[in-house]
Amino acid sequence: MTEKFAFMVAGTHSGCGKTTLTLALLASLRARGLDVQPFKVGPDFIDPGFHHVVSGRESRNLDGWMLGLRYNQELFQQRLKLAHGAVVEGVMGLFDGFDGSREWGSSAEMAKWLNIPVLLVVDARSMARSAAALVQGFQNFDGDLSFAGVLFNRVGSVGHLRYLEEALESVEGSMPVLGGIPREAEVALPERHLGLVTAHETVLTEDWMRKLTALMEDHVALDELLKRCAWKGLLDVAPERAGAPSWDEREKASPFELLQVQSRCTSSKIPVAVARDAAFCFYYPDNLELLESFGAQIQFFSPLAGETVPPSACGVYLGGGYPELYARELSGQKGFLEALRSGAARGMPIYAECGGLMVLGRFIETLERTTHSMAGLLPFGTRMLPRRKALGYTEVLLREPCLLGDPGMVMRGHEFHYSEIVDSGERAPVQKVYELRKRKHASPRMEGYAVGSVLASYIHLHWGSAPRAAESFVARCRAFRHRQ
Repeated sequence: MTEKFAFMVAGTHSGCGKTTLTLALLASLRARGLDVQPFKVGPDFIDPGFHHVVSGRESRNLDGWMLGLRYNQELFQQRLKLAHGAVVEGVMGLFDGFDGSREWGSSAEMAKWLNIPVLLVVDARSMARSAAALVQGFQNFDGDLSFAGVLFNRVGSVGHLRYLEEALESVEGSMPVLGGIPREAEVALPERHLGLVTAHETVLTEDWMRKLTALMEDHVALDELLKRCAWKGLLDVAPERAGAPSWDEREKASPFELLQVQSRCTSSKIPVAVARDAAFCFYYPDNLELLESFGAQIQFFSPLAGETVPPSACGVYLGGGYPELYARELSGQKGFLEALRSGAARGMPIYAECGGLMVLGRFIETLERTTHSMAGLLPFGTRMLPRRKALGYTEVLLREPCLLGDPGMVMRGHEFHYSEIVDSGERAPVQKVYELRKRKHASPRMEGYAVGSVLASYIHLHWGSAPRAAESFVARCRAFRHRQ
């Protein structure tokens, strides 16, 4: 196969089955000997992990709100060059994004930026001819968007699928039906409070992937899909940005220019320890690559495996994940916790997001109301809640100097957590350095907890939105080494 293909798997709404069907497509295309590059639209850490396991290639996040047009296009094009084709999993419903009036951050916006057609996934349960009206609405909502076809999921029978096909055939100009997945053949993935369980925890067996492959081969017109999705290259797109916040940093900084140019800024590598295991598994690969581009040497370690911060480390990065599920084990890793305390006492830069913030606090209180001691570098603890505490895109404006930059710097990320901060009654100096700006009707609030050389926040930042954040963190780590 010489011609590259690329398409987006998008749904009419969340929960229609697009993640499982994306995995099935990746598995079946790989079984055909095709090397497929997966992508995920939106601020998601879990789906890309499954993409990686099934496709054998590291999945990357694309995002029209956190990242600019140029960043997304170059990331997509560079990764596609190394593969036969690309499959992009959308986010939420096809047109859902940052708000209700514009396409910012939506799957539809990204499909147009990348010039790729959409394979529309429709949940056909309890639907008949009305499916044609639904499909027509999606097909005609945005005339600049192209569709490869529709894939019906949770189809009741062969007769039901034929009924759906007839409904679409009766409408002039309707997109073709490229398949229907029987309801009884559906392969579900287990879920928990943050969505799917991670790829670290679920064993995607060869038998499971063979089942996914057979599902596609038996029920989807794959050859027709690939024929309709030949990639034609990027278009010169003028994104709709009237009234949007400044994109200067996002449009100036190409990730690939940084990798090629900024690496010459230092003659020696700076060791940065990154915790990575089932408790700390939420990292954008771009963030780690940006650290490396500014001179960091990443040293992965697993606190759950009994590993501590490497002695040579000049900085620590604790990402998000599920520390609440491993609170007892983490509390027992005395060497790890003491290494964090010792590093902070010596002025070592320590940056933490979400789950990392919880571990830097005084304790974690689980849903079972059991309390486990943590590092105590922040003057509060955290408590798990049965319902979600926060969800949504967030823009960060630095109000004070910190590990990531100077006042006035703007970064973008997202917030998604089921825990809250609990005042332990013991006060210690802590500075809030972030001004959080969310949706247009929400009032700004202060966050971003800085204590000495420690910076922690609930916000998962994508440093592609402001590469100077990675540069600043590495510079702080370099200065720490010089002081030592």
